[in-house]
Amino acid sequence: MGTIQAIRGTRDILPSEIGYWQQVEAIASQILNRALYQEIRTPIFEETALFKRGIGEATDVVGKEMYTFEDRGDRSLTLRPEGTAGLVRSFIEHNLFAAGGVQRLWYKGPMFRYERPQAGRQRQFHQIGVEILGSADPRADGEAIALATDILKALGLKNLTLDLNSVGNGEDRQNYREALINYLTPYKAELDPDSQERLTRNPLRILDSKDKRTKEITLNAPSILDYLGEASRRHFEVVQQLLTDLEIPYQLNPRLVRGLDYYTHTAFEIQSEDLGAQATVCGGGRYDGLTSQLGGPETPAVGWAIGMERLILLLQQLQPAPQVTPDFYLISKGQKAEVQSLILAQKLRQAGFIVELDLSGSAFGKQFKRADRSKAIACLVLGEAEAETETIKLKWMTSKEESTLTQGELFSQLGELREQLNRHKLS
Repeated sequence: MGTIQAIRGTRDILPSEIGYWQQVEAIASQILNRALYQEIRTPIFEETALFKRGIGEATDVVGKEMYTFEDRGDRSLTLRPEGTAGLVRSFIEHNLFAAGGVQRLWYKGPMFRYERPQAGRQRQFHQIGVEILGSADPRADGEAIALATDILKALGLKNLTLDLNSVGNGEDRQNYREALINYLTPYKAELDPDSQERLTRNPLRILDSKDKRTKEITLNAPSILDYLGEASRRHFEVVQQLLTDLEIPYQLNPRLVRGLDYYTHTAFEIQSEDLGAQATVCGGGRYDGLTSQLGGPETPAVGWAIGMERLILLLQQLQPAPQVTPDFYLISKGQKAEVQSLILAQKLRQAGFIVELDLSGSAFGKQFKRADRSKAIACLVLGEAEAETETIKLKWMTSKEESTLTQGELFSQLGELREQLNRHKLS
């Protein structure tokens, strides 16, 4: 019988790379907490109707990419393909809007889409996302983009570009949709098969086609910016001015329409020149109609999601994986010493130190070699003699200085011990 492997399109996040993930999550959490965003966690699967109504039945996500199944109660359920619809469902279900004002929320977790797996794109993928609900003010758009920029900069990313567009309101988009169909119809036979099928169903998505000939045809297509009404144009101009005031460079991209039907007004993507074809690391925009579309009150909103897998690919190019190294590596030999070593390790951990306890029971020489490889600052050694006298040897790994302490002295001098650790870290 063969071994069982991970399903295609999924992958294990191994200990050798988990440091990147923890780094991203920690920095995002820190920056978002400073701006008083509250974390929310929603179920991984929802009623299929939520995504059909929220994302749009004409989208590729709903039409081709969702993992949908019937449960034992004959209900149609879907593994979430994105985070916004479930968050808005929760916002409505739990009457979060009743508090009034602006709700600032963020989430993290796995999403699922049946796509062709490739570097930075998996069928189970992970996102960190932000949603601002209850504000139509263009400053909310600016705040959302600024926070995404802050997170990516704090991670050390460079060579980033911000693409910006407005898809207007429903009336603007309908007028543009008609103009786009009129322009593309004479070229229908030259479009790629997917774009031919989208021509009447979802023509704006043709602008996002990767097919060479289709891209050539759409180069001279009308621009959605020419079809914005006065209110939409004014909103977009304010967003642009805010980004200029925030010193966040951007470029207008009238072809940027995003892949989900709920977007209104501002749409944006942050891309990295270091990622090749799959360049987008963050995407989002405004979705003023989604809450009412799902049965809630009229609630303007804006948000974004960062794709973790692509972000991790970038970080791996920039820096080695963050690693936690021990303050102390605890070596022991002999039955009584090994029991005491576990007790000592736990007490030191409870006092806030990072302690690795050698569990091998092998000779002192082999344990010392592992202590060197661990890059510990100091080594604590407990043999049979130390166990009998309740003492312990302390050896600093860089200076090779050694001393013997009673176990009581070790714990009565924790403040001094921390200072010594900090000095040896810097040396």
